[in-house]
Amino acid sequence: MGDTTLKQLRSLAATVHAGTIAGAAKQLHVTPPAVAQQLRLLERGVGMALVQRTDRGLHPTDAGRELLATTARIEAELTSCDRLLDALRDGRSGTLVFGAVSTAKYFAPQLLAAFWATHREVDIRLVIGNRDETVRSLTDFELDLAIMGRPPAELDLVIAPIGEHPHVIIASPRHSLAGSARITQRRLGDETFLVREHGSGTRSLAERFFATAGIEPRIGMEIASNETIKQAVIADLGIALISAHTVAAEIEDGRLVVVNVAGFPIVREWFVVRRPSKRLGPAGELFWEFLADCGAAHFP
Repeated sequence: MGDTTLKQLRSLAATVHAGTIAGAAKQLHVTPPAVAQQLRLLERGVGMALVQRTDRGLHPTDAGRELLATTARIEAELTSCDRLLDALRDGRSGTLVFGAVSTAKYFAPQLLAAFWATHREVDIRLVIGNRDETVRSLTDFELDLAIMGRPPAELDLVIAPIGEHPHVIIASPRHSLAGSARITQRRLGDETFLVREHGSGTRSLAERFFATAGIEPRIGMEIASNETIKQAVIADLGIALISAHTVAAEIEDGRLVVVNVAGFPIVREWFVVRRPSKRLGPAGELFWEFLADCGAAHFP
């Protein structure tokens, strides 16, 4: 049966449904000889008769019934595939790999939830990493798109801004700077800072701030997690420069305070990025547009 075609199977199904070759030809919009030819080819390939003539028209043999059942399954799969392709074309379904730098994990789930509210069939896998890890994944084409605060200049990217990304200095409510009037940046040179690991965008921003302010504060700990940094600051082990989006809950409930430092907050921007040669399907294009147009509304 290696040469069996869908046209042959449909000719068999139409013949059994109509009861005559002429009826099948009318149903398929072809001539009766064309239907008869397809049936002969199919029977030759199977090596058995597939229909038999009765007083009530052409009926399937046992072999014919097996092929009819198979044809029905094939038609169902083709219909299902057609619906899936339609969904892919209009963006109702598809698969995406969405990257986010670790600081963005505080709002990335909210972005997904908002998008899924109207695009439930789209399958999105979220990959969290620090800036270096995210850049490496973009370089290796492992991500369809990503959210980050400082797109790498050395990588060819399509970039769209999403919204503002403020950074603040945080301290424990028990810290001597808590509640202080506006202090100078140079005053921070006497403090112990808790910083992110090398490769983190937040660490790079902190180092640029230290250089610009002309200070060399003590580095108390290098920590590869915003959550651990927050807990260490709450324990009054030092202060930290951190994304305001990561500390909204702790500021609100009083476990952390924002230190009133001149020149703060430092406001950067969030971007959604992708490689220009990385083709996005309709679902990916919809998600890109959603992030660029509505992403900021779901920030903390």
